[in-house]
Amino acid sequence: MTQTDSPRTDTTNTPATVLVLGGTGKTGRRVVALLRASGVETRAASRSGDTRFDWSDPDTWQPALDGADAVYVVGPEGSPSPTPAFVERAVASGVRRLVLLSARGVDTPGHLSAAVGAPHRQSEAAVRSSGVAWTILRPGWFAQNFSEGVFRDGVRAGELALPTGDGTAAFIDADDIAAVAVAALTEDGHHGEVYELSGPRALGVADVLGEIAEVTAVRAAYVPVEPSAYRAGLVAQGVPEEEAVVWTEAMEPIRTSREAPLTDGVRRALGRPPRDIAEFARDAAAAGAWG
Repeated sequence: MTQTDSPRTDTTNTPATVLVLGGTGKTGRRVVALLRASGVETRAASRSGDTRFDWSDPDTWQPALDGADAVYVVGPEGSPSPTPAFVERAVASGVRRLVLLSARGVDTPGHLSAAVGAPHRQSEAAVRSSGVAWTILRPGWFAQNFSEGVFRDGVRAGELALPTGDGTAAFIDADDIAAVAVAALTEDGHHGEVYELSGPRALGVADVLGEIAEVTAVRAAYVPVEPSAYRAGLVAQGVPEEEAVVWTEAMEPIRTSREAPLTDGVRRALGRPPRDIAEFARDAAAAGAWG
């Protein structure tokens, strides 16, 4: 596919019904909102969504899939991944389009830890070999982690301690991820594409906090900590050791600036540049993220 400044608008094969896994999550609920605003019949599936779906309970898979033409797949953490079994079930049920949320660096040795990367690689292999139209999204760290995710409490408390050193990342806005997902779910021309998704600038954590301070009264300091101290702090807060290790390892690509290179996935898919972190900060502040 060649880079273009014109968005794809061919919707001749728009699916009648789209199933959105993780329909209440960061990207899933945005995908649901965009699809419904476009008039597409959409099922928001999760353990607490309109349509019940639980990765650990395969009995919930078929009722969610019945009648669905396309699926936005957000797989669970942990290996082996259940995504291959789900994809097989989806194709047998008549699904003809799959859009998978994966992760940046899946195919780059050393970018992700084994625990983080293995489930994504298993999921990607499953959709690639599914026999139906597929698109893979590989975003880096979400900007929304600062407004509605793991970093929010630290921002609000005025101190964000992370094992990211002086590394940088091109944080991607979840709104952009959702927009690319919806394009891939509803338009022609995205089959077989792997979209590497990043924001337009590489920033350190302190830089992001500075952008937030520009649009709100919140002034938070970035405090770098060693990975071992961060992991121990999580455990002291009651986080299971295995989960604490995964979270600590997941931040290594920021610390080493492996998340810094800019990619063109948003522009290739949508014909426009990705949203800047300043836009994210303004919108999140207006929505009361740190109020």
